[in-house]
Amino acid sequence: MKDTGAKNRTGDVSVGEHFDIEVPDTAHQISSDSWFQVAFVLTTGINNAYVLGYSGTVMVPLGWVGGVVGLVLATAISLYANALVAKLHEFGGKRHIRYRDLAGFIYGRKAYCLTWGLQYVNLFMINCGFIILAGSALKAVYVLFRDDHAMKLPHFISIAGLFCAVFAIGVPHLSALGIWLVVSTIFSLIFIVVAVVLAVKDGVKTHSRDYEIQGSPLSKLFTITAAAANLTFVFNTGMLPEIQATVRQPVVKNMMKALYFQFTIGVLPMLAVTFIGYWAYGSSTSTYLLNSVTGPLWVKALANISAFLQSVICLHIFASPTYEYMDTKFGITGSTLALKNLTFRIMARGGYLAVSTLLSALLPFLGDFMSFTGAVSTIPLTFILANHMYYKAKDNKLNPMQKIWHWLNVVLFSLMSFAAAIAAVRLISVDSKNFHVFADL
Repeated sequence: MKDTGAKNRTGDVSVGEHFDIEVPDTAHQISSDSWFQVAFVLTTGINNAYVLGYSGTVMVPLGWVGGVVGLVLATAISLYANALVAKLHEFGGKRHIRYRDLAGFIYGRKAYCLTWGLQYVNLFMINCGFIILAGSALKAVYVLFRDDHAMKLPHFISIAGLFCAVFAIGVPHLSALGIWLVVSTIFSLIFIVVAVVLAVKDGVKTHSRDYEIQGSPLSKLFTITAAAANLTFVFNTGMLPEIQATVRQPVVKNMMKALYFQFTIGVLPMLAVTFIGYWAYGSSTSTYLLNSVTGPLWVKALANISAFLQSVICLHIFASPTYEYMDTKFGITGSTLALKNLTFRIMARGGYLAVSTLLSALLPFLGDFMSFTGAVSTIPLTFILANHMYYKAKDNKLNPMQKIWHWLNVVLFSLMSFAAAIAAVRLISVDSKNFHVFADL
């Protein structure tokens, strides 16, 4: 279908001027999932293996006051920003099932292309991060039983990439996750509960801990800036319209239920493991909490294997917009087991994940680059664009104070994005001197 949008008025604002590109229907399912299933998709995105790093990457640089206040504020602000995007899903008398479609409808062709580019770079880097996480979890299991360095991190990253490819080939679209969301939740609870219980055990035994923020004043400035930027990454996917496309009618009402679930019950496991991990080990907390805890080998192995398997499932969520684009572009519809469809998924998704795995193994300190892409994509997509889109779409319905509020958000998060990008570039420069390609971290 083609939507020129010229001179189209919604009653709120003139939108989509010069938007003369094709907006295709999707080859994937839409409007098929309950709000509860969508809530578990969102919650899975929060309580993934990344949570095992927040004690070290968020709390250590920010300390108790900055970390707790920052996470609480990030929760509230993220819920607000995501709600703005969710409420625009049916804006202008049509449903926008992709982030780029919504941006293009409101702003035009240039915004469509820019949003598309930012989103896919962001999701690609997140996917690489999950492959590195999965590989690191596998390596942690190996080291528990055989610390002979015969196998190195790039080997485990390759194994993780293979598992991700097999899963991607077998699960055709986001709505097909179904029972896998339950499995993912079980895996999340396993590694979170293990990390919390072992951290509490260690914390009780330790009578003194150092919570002081380490480093020189300049170093603190950069690490605090990077940690503040990481707070925006904790809760946000940059693909809310794509997730919302799967929910049943009424779309906005059901999506708001899912978001309220995500930002209340859904955040509790993540907050628990983050705060307890920092309480137990203070400023010496590892950036992968399971490396800090002590306990039975089989328990730590179980937690790491759960983190590995949950990362494989969670990657599929963040890769789904890419899969949707490829399937829609080449008309992959019908039975998922049809030879043509199965062959296409093997070639297209296998190729995509092969490139992701190669880059992950090549640059295992990719987290630094993820910080940069988060600064230039996650923050703009989730906060800057969300506030400005809502302001532009609802211009005639907003009072002066509401308009000022949205502009303040745009300016504030633009400054944060700029500062976070500078901090990330510095981090890349420092780590590039310390690490080499295919490094065994």
